[in-house]
Order: sequence, then C-alpha cells, then structure tokens
Amino acid sequence: MTVFENLKRAMETAQKDQDLPDFLAAEILSIIENRERFKDRIVEIEDLVEQVTLYDTYGQTGYLGMGVSNFILEKTLQRLLNPA
Repeated sequence: MTVFENLKRAMETAQKDQDLPDFLAAEILSIIENRERFKDRIVEIEDLVEQVTLYDTYGQTGYLGMGVSNFILEKTLQRLLNPA
C-alpha cells in the first residue's frame, strides 16, 4: 500500500469517526489526487498520515491535551500545499 493510499484511508476514517471537517478533507484529497506533485515529499506525507490518524476534533484541549487538532493539521497542510 502506498503512502497516498494510507493517507486516503486515514482521511476516510477521520471523517467517519472523528468528524474531520470537509475543508481539511478536501485539501488532503488534493494531495492524494496530485501525488505526482508530492512524490518527492514522501516523508512529509508520512507525517501527515500520522497526524490524520491521530486527528481528534477536540485535540489539544482538555486535561491531557492529546490528539491532533484542526490547527495543527491546517499548518501541516499549508506547508505541503504552499511551500516557501
């Protein structure tokens, strides 16, 4: 299974189980659909897969502050989609 397939699976699970917002799913999907553009950034995509897997709607809140929040995921997607 490729990293992009893993990303798609993680995204679908996060949408179903953690209410991943549609706008974040759309950005993730754009990476999956444009894999040729991101083929040299596999390590970053693997990190994204991990973050999406750990996504929690209420991440970084509450007593333990665990999980990956919208804010963290948005920053990662911005770095991938709009490199400096």
